[in-house]
Amino acid sequence: MLKKAIVTGAYGVIGKAISEMLAEKGWSLILVGRDKPRIEKVCHEISIQTGNNQIVPAVVDLSREKEIKAFAVNLNQQVDVLINNAGTTPPQRLETPEGIEMQWACNVLGYMWMMEYLQPSLIKGGRIINVASFYAGSLDMEDVEFIKRRYDNDTAYRQSKQANRMLSTYFAGLFKPFEITVNSCHPGEISSKLSNNLGFFYPDPPRKGADTPVWMATDPSLQQITGQYFQYRKNIPCQFSKSPVDMKKLYDLCKSYSKP
Repeated sequence: MLKKAIVTGAYGVIGKAISEMLAEKGWSLILVGRDKPRIEKVCHEISIQTGNNQIVPAVVDLSREKEIKAFAVNLNQQVDVLINNAGTTPPQRLETPEGIEMQWACNVLGYMWMMEYLQPSLIKGGRIINVASFYAGSLDMEDVEFIKRRYDNDTAYRQSKQANRMLSTYFAGLFKPFEITVNSCHPGEISSKLSNNLGFFYPDPPRKGADTPVWMATDPSLQQITGQYFQYRKNIPCQFSKSPVDMKKLYDLCKSYSKP
């Protein structure tokens, strides 16, 4: 039986590399992005390149809860792995149609909504990999949307990656009864629109950035590992995930955005 994964942000540099590597392993893939022509194009390209015809697009705006919920409700199939990889780093402060600051909505709430709404579709023994970063910190739970602070895309990105790491550990506890593991990782220093917006230009090839997330999705040795943070295939203690009180506070804050 084919293994199946959902990969978000699949037409980004790292997302595409992750998808290519899983396709080469013969996985069935659902590639998610908000731009219909781009997500369809990347599915076609990967299918032609790898000879894998089990690759389908899903058009979802990952900054919007209602679109994620609709995607999950209409999925009607079981999946083995969810890789939350989508991210954005707009130079100016932007808001979603719901009035939520864009980085917080896409990079943090989008990860949470994907985990929550897709949990019933993940198999027992399923895995969630949240692509975070070692470039993390500056989380201000009193002003996550930069209403009081001056917006800075670098600071907004760093706080979103801290939140990803904290929520991964928190959800690992929530999903233990379902036998679903949740881990986060730093993918590597790869040049992309996201990193370029932050002023970083790196020489490493995309597949180096995809290596750790793909390993986390496929390696049998990680079957029972949950609530951990990895860099370059190494389990690294996460400084942000030590306080259960802070993680619960962050979870409650994120949940406050959800609509019934």
